[in-house]
Amino acid sequence: MSQAIEQKVATWLAGNYDEATKNAIRDLQANHPNELEESFYKNLEFGTGGLRGIMGVGTNRINKYTIGMATQGFANYLKKSFPGEPIAVAIAHDSRNNSRFFAETTANVFAANGFTVYLFEALRPTPELSFAIRNLHCKAGVVCTASHNPKEYNGYKAYWNDGGQLVPPHDTNVITEVEAIQSVDEVKWSGGEANIQLLGADMDAKYIKMLKSLSVYPEIIAQQQDLKIVYTPIHGTGITMVPKVLAEFGFKNVHVVEAQSTPDGNFPTVKYPNPEESETMSIGMAEAKALNADILLGTDPDADRVGIAVKDHKGEWVLMNGNQTAVLAFAYMMEARKAKGIAEPNDMVVTTIVTTEMINEVARQNNVACYNVLTGFKWIAELVKEKEGKENYIIGGEESFGLMIGDQIRDKDAVSAVALLCEMAAYEKSKGRSLFDKMIELYIQYGFYYENLISITKKGMNGQQEIANMMQGYRNAPPASINGSKVATLLDYELQLGKNLITGETWKIKLPKSNVLQFITEDGSKISARPSGTEPKIKFYFSVSTNLTDKSQFDEKYQLLQDKIKGIITDMQLN
Repeated sequence: MSQAIEQKVATWLAGNYDEATKNAIRDLQANHPNELEESFYKNLEFGTGGLRGIMGVGTNRINKYTIGMATQGFANYLKKSFPGEPIAVAIAHDSRNNSRFFAETTANVFAANGFTVYLFEALRPTPELSFAIRNLHCKAGVVCTASHNPKEYNGYKAYWNDGGQLVPPHDTNVITEVEAIQSVDEVKWSGGEANIQLLGADMDAKYIKMLKSLSVYPEIIAQQQDLKIVYTPIHGTGITMVPKVLAEFGFKNVHVVEAQSTPDGNFPTVKYPNPEESETMSIGMAEAKALNADILLGTDPDADRVGIAVKDHKGEWVLMNGNQTAVLAFAYMMEARKAKGIAEPNDMVVTTIVTTEMINEVARQNNVACYNVLTGFKWIAELVKEKEGKENYIIGGEESFGLMIGDQIRDKDAVSAVALLCEMAAYEKSKGRSLFDKMIELYIQYGFYYENLISITKKGMNGQQEIANMMQGYRNAPPASINGSKVATLLDYELQLGKNLITGETWKIKLPKSNVLQFITEDGSKISARPSGTEPKIKFYFSVSTNLTDKSQFDEKYQLLQDKIKGIITDMQLN
């Protein structure tokens, strides 16, 4: 073990840390030296979105002390940003183990710094925090969650006064302040408890009222109130809001998956509490099948992501991917608003650079402005703020099972997404169609786009370096062709440089720097490589397309597109 690690361990054993923490360190010293090294070999980084990591003792773990130091750094930045002004912050948490404790720790530190703190009385969906920040005119907010990560993880997401997650310059400035906190002795741990106010039913009512205002066709729901809905909160916060919101929208036939309805940070029925995973949705799928439901929906632990399943054209239950769900939602919001006569000439939608190009095509054919931003809802929120008063934001979303409907929330919101997806299903049912039938119609109208992604995980101390080496390899020697088609365009968002590899023409990409590479081939395939900002993973996104002229061709063309992506993965040696 290095001297630096030994010094950190000694500091924790001698410092102002509680006895349980010190005993846990001694146990690691005696019985788990490798884990001790992992726990202390670096400081858990406060990234641009906050903290995320495995819970435990040490500088590289999520615990009371790393949370407290991060909060003190954030508090110091807020004081510098709003000198002489009263500062209020809002705090929420999910169903993970220790989330309530971490939220209370965060509240106590902010309160001890003299801030007014609005702390939700119990677990709530992350999007309700975003709404509360705006509603209460807070300067900032924090939610203690690790989203859809495995049960060993927890985290801390930081928000600014617009209800969106931190963007430049605040993200890097907060990081600087957090890194400046060198000792737990610099943290104001207590003394401001009187500054803490609990949020509960009143805020819930305001949030639900706002969500209900997003409905485009309430009269269709009234006709289709018996739409058979199966919903699973996957042991998360969705149970606090989603059934209430569906009832408020007017749906009367909602079945909650009992086995996954109780909030539980151990997520006992799943390996990963992520609605992107078919295994995670399998219990809900079985229930939907048994009930012959119209739609199945699942939300992740902090209820900002939604996954759906419907019956396909053969009557088989299938999970929709995040791109398909986004296309359905975007198309509905554009087409329904137009059909109802409430579309505005300055309507706009926002998607991200790794999300399906089909959204751009739907927007183009509906004469709605469509903006593409970097991955992450903080960038969608930032663009909405920039366009406020000039353009009318309707919907934003990305492939990672996230939607942001309306401008009263500035983060992805699975609660509103569940309600609107059920409204869409009701609308299509009133026309004698399923959502899958609608998807095929959209493919015929706008082009048959198909996407997939793979994640490669590189764990441990060398993982991040291996990922960095992969990206550098692609930068230094980009592939000349992929799956038999020439690479025509290279987009490097880190260098903010686009290049036509056929003509040699270059241009500047007008988006903030981000470690993303995209290869676009002559046949229109798009491959994106992007390291995760929160996990030791690199993600590869694949997008291919073809024409579909008739429903009868669907299976054949779908197989063709799947085979094309398999060919790309094999050619790039990613399998």
